[in-house]
Amino acid sequence: MAVPNQNVTPEPSRRTAIAELLRPIAPVADDLGARFAAAGHELALVGGPVRDALLRRPTKDVDLTTDAPPERTLEIIRGWADAHWTIGIEFGTVGLRKDGVELEVTTYRSESYDPKSRKPDVAYGTSLVEDLRRRDFAVNAMAARLPGHEFVDPFGGLTDLRDKVLRTPGKPEDSFGDDPLRMMRAARFTSQLGFTVAPDVVRAMTDMAGRIEIVSAERVRDELSKLVCGQYPRQGLALLVDTGLAAHVLPELPKLRLEIDEHHRHKDVYEHSLIVMEQAIAQEAGSGGEMHGEGPDLVLRLAALLHDIGKPRTRRFEAGGRVSFHHHEVVGAKMTRKRLTALRYPKDVVSDVSRLVELHLRFHGYGTGEWTDSAVRRYVRDAGPLLTRLHKLTRADCTTRNKRKADRLRRTYDDLEARIDRLEQEEELAAMRPEIDGNEIQEILGIGPGPLVGKAYRFLLDIRLDQGIIGKDAAADELRRWAAAEGIGGPGE
Repeated sequence: MAVPNQNVTPEPSRRTAIAELLRPIAPVADDLGARFAAAGHELALVGGPVRDALLRRPTKDVDLTTDAPPERTLEIIRGWADAHWTIGIEFGTVGLRKDGVELEVTTYRSESYDPKSRKPDVAYGTSLVEDLRRRDFAVNAMAARLPGHEFVDPFGGLTDLRDKVLRTPGKPEDSFGDDPLRMMRAARFTSQLGFTVAPDVVRAMTDMAGRIEIVSAERVRDELSKLVCGQYPRQGLALLVDTGLAAHVLPELPKLRLEIDEHHRHKDVYEHSLIVMEQAIAQEAGSGGEMHGEGPDLVLRLAALLHDIGKPRTRRFEAGGRVSFHHHEVVGAKMTRKRLTALRYPKDVVSDVSRLVELHLRFHGYGTGEWTDSAVRRYVRDAGPLLTRLHKLTRADCTTRNKRKADRLRRTYDDLEARIDRLEQEEELAAMRPEIDGNEIQEILGIGPGPLVGKAYRFLLDIRLDQGIIGKDAAADELRRWAAAEGIGGPGE
């Protein structure tokens, strides 16, 4: 079902919308268009920027396309551009900067994949319409010629914007055969725009899902990240699962659809995970709907989506129709690390997401507040810089429809956060270091650098966690007692 309230620019205002998009760069873009025309070539604004202008959405990119081959583009901009670069020239793209404006100019082209290759073959074209035909979806196959801003829409992209639907300019089988990643892009645009996908496109995605495996993990990862960080990620993820694409790129997700029979009842883990992700996303925004930080939190969203992926492997049927998932958080953390590593996520993202999955159940040992201050300190220490995200994930993980139970869980976590705040104020909890550092350990015990210093440091950290701040003298006494019991100490040892 399409998401309502997309504000599409009426047809009479198309030129105004394009002009508004180009306003900050119009002198440069139109001047460049005139230079290409004088040289006997075409230049047009194309793709996503045109779509976003018509949807009145902000856009960062300004993509231009031309019939001029890249070598000819370099000739046209030579002496005019302040700087240029050719990093993407093998794919027909030349980058340039003029008066502080950065633009990318790409030659009309088509791409296709050899069945045995992960890299597309690129061929240059001479027609704007044919260049638009090879694009992924009709809503991205619109252009505005420069310098006159003539609107070009040969495949009904404007109509699709109004209907909030994704169609391919040609046959979807041909489009996905040329670039299987476009199937992932369909799910991504569903998440970002809230559009539905045309039935023939869904059928092609379902029939060709296995083709996604020819695409590099890095390209799949980038599309998945954009999907998860979209405004409607549930819709995009559901499309991946329903078409079978998820079985190839994120197989742990469809496996959450556990069979539930009349004798063994438990939550639908797949649905629960989507709800947890949505509730975590809701915590990214302030009361006025503004985003905290720099926008969508990829780590938090991935952790919320994947927090229960260990359940299928740990499910056990107990007496009385009960179902258990013992240690699913530990198993799930290992699975998360493996999957995100396979998708080539950065090491810090892999580490942070898997750590949140591992810790997401820790709060439930708090009971009604039975934890000692030592246990609270360890909770904070184990979460480290992920503590704020762990707060959000833990709160989001409550999906019960029992209002009394939900209120009790909320109040209990409020109490835990209040205790953390109190200890933070009293003890500088965030620092969480022993009161004696490594140099002082060596001096007190009369030892040099080495593994014993680390062992002593960990002992003092346990003292800090268990007893809080006890003062340097008391900490030194504890250290000496420990060293004596371990047979450590004395100058020269």
